[in-house]
Amino acid sequence: MTTFLQQLVNGLSLGSIYALIALGYTMVYGVLRLINFAHGDVYMIGAYVGYYLSRRLQGREPSLTSAILVMLGSMIACALLGVLIERLAYRPVRREARLTLLITAIGVSLFIENVAQLVFGPDPRFFPSLAPRADFRVAGVRLTSEQVTVIAVSVLLMILLRLFIMKTRTGKAMRAVSFSLDAAKLMGISTDWIISVTFALGSALAAAAGVLIGMQIPKIDPLMGIMYGLKAFVAAVLGGIGSIPGAVLGGLLIGTSEVMVVGYLSSTYREAIAFAILILVLILRPQGLLGRVHKEKV
Repeated sequence: MTTFLQQLVNGLSLGSIYALIALGYTMVYGVLRLINFAHGDVYMIGAYVGYYLSRRLQGREPSLTSAILVMLGSMIACALLGVLIERLAYRPVRREARLTLLITAIGVSLFIENVAQLVFGPDPRFFPSLAPRADFRVAGVRLTSEQVTVIAVSVLLMILLRLFIMKTRTGKAMRAVSFSLDAAKLMGISTDWIISVTFALGSALAAAAGVLIGMQIPKIDPLMGIMYGLKAFVAAVLGGIGSIPGAVLGGLLIGTSEVMVVGYLSSTYREAIAFAILILVLILRPQGLLGRVHKEKV
């Protein structure tokens, strides 16, 4: 039982990372019906921005203040990057066919990955310690300070996002655009602004995930966004693409499933489990666990 609880904690910690990235996928899809395949690379950029900011603060003792400064700096930088990507890459082709948008997203992803390898180099980097480290024992289960931080920060960001979407005027406008882009325009909503805000929020959450993974698994590299991005996309589909609670649920389920497979079967199946789940979901419940069936006129 102790082993199961330990794996569950590990899975929730990893799943929180997937959930933060998946929120960006599901938010962008909600307002544009676009799968932003460059989102995993924004997560990678967030990790690198956090790495260089933490290097600037390396002379200080690890503290909560340093960790907060690094995370906020990374989130702001990636929010600006997300707005830039939307403005330069997606807005000019927004009215084109879905296939054009998809190809554009793949192109942006490849561009960011190759530029990152040129700028940062192909060799992996290792995150310095941002916060004091400690281990805790609860009912025989080992909790590290990094795991506690990842789960706590992820939950806090998800709650803040939920409050923003449900309680603010911009959040209500985002829900209106998600329901109908054309109707939102007729109601006087600046849809371009709302779409930019959506990209900024999703990219900021991805950056937070990048810093958190750097704290928990210090090794980062320019191609780290590929697999994490794909798994987060699977999480968004599992929960119901376009559903924010679904993205959180999907991320936690994917992370927990992955850790359980590694712990009880073999690490060989670590990468396969997410895509096996995706295939099952597409066969049994294409709209996802919390998604809704949308009828479209052809």
